Amino acid sequence: VEPHSTICDIKGLFHKSYPQWYPARQALKLHPKGNVLKDDEVLQNLPVGTTAKLYFRDLGPQLGWTMVFLLEYVGPLLIYLLFYFRVPYIYTHKYTFTSSPHPVVSLACACHSFHYIKRLVETIFVHRFSHGTMPLRIMVRNCAYYWGFAAWLAYYINHPLYTPPSYGETQINYALVLFVLCEAGNFSIHWSLNSLIGEGPKCRRFPHPSKNPFTWLFFFVSCPNYTYEVGVWLSFSIMTQCVPVALFTLLGFVQMTMWAKGKHKAYIREFKDYPTLRMSILPFIL
Repeated sequence: VEPHSTICDIKGLFHKSYPQWYPARQALKLHPKGNVLKDDEVLQNLPVGTTAKLYFRDLGPQLGWTMVFLLEYVGPLLIYLLFYFRVPYIYTHKYTFTSSPHPVVSLACACHSFHYIKRLVETIFVHRFSHGTMPLRIMVRNCAYYWGFAAWLAYYINHPLYTPPSYGETQINYALVLFVLCEAGNFSIHWSLNSLIGEGPKCRRFPHPSKNPFTWLFFFVSCPNYTYEVGVWLSFSIMTQCVPVALFTLLGFVQMTMWAKGKHKAYIREFKDYPTLRMSILPFIL
């Protein structure tokens, strides 16, 4: 290969010789225990002489990000509806295809369905993904997490013995208002980030608040999309007063905090003028 060839070029040549290993499955290293080389790295810039030995590792079957998110989100949407309509063999036979007498159960179904339909629409029309992929084994694990939790919380919310929240309509209505606001905020942030990415990879700048009031959270946190997402599930927990929902919210908050901290540190490293007031996910706290 030529000295100015990139790792991506080498992967392409490797794929021609071994068609079963397409570029996304390949991991190339200078040392068996070294770091994986990035696709845009140029051969002549690597710490090698006139000849170089690259070590190959098969990453396994891969899926594109769009397909990954579609699979992760379609499952919870459909699984929840199976419990809501009480299809046979979920509850006892006498409750098959019956409906709950509590209006909050139908409201919860509407909110849950709206949330995942919104995610699906955003995946198709809003989010911009790189050409990266996810290993099939990790996608299966993620689907098990989302699908499993959807079944667990749906089982209890739609159970014939489910009891409404302690403070009745007041608790439900306040939770619904918070849910709607956080969903609107989450979409606004995703739309704002989409516009930023649309300017091209060479235009590197961190996100700023716009005229949209929901984006003003950028004044205080680096990842307000996660802040709003936590708010969505917190409001759903209050609305349903269901322990599995609260646990799902807690685990989601922990995971999103880790992602937000990573993104926050990346912004600080890349931009010297990054606002010092901003936290990762919770204003003034975290």
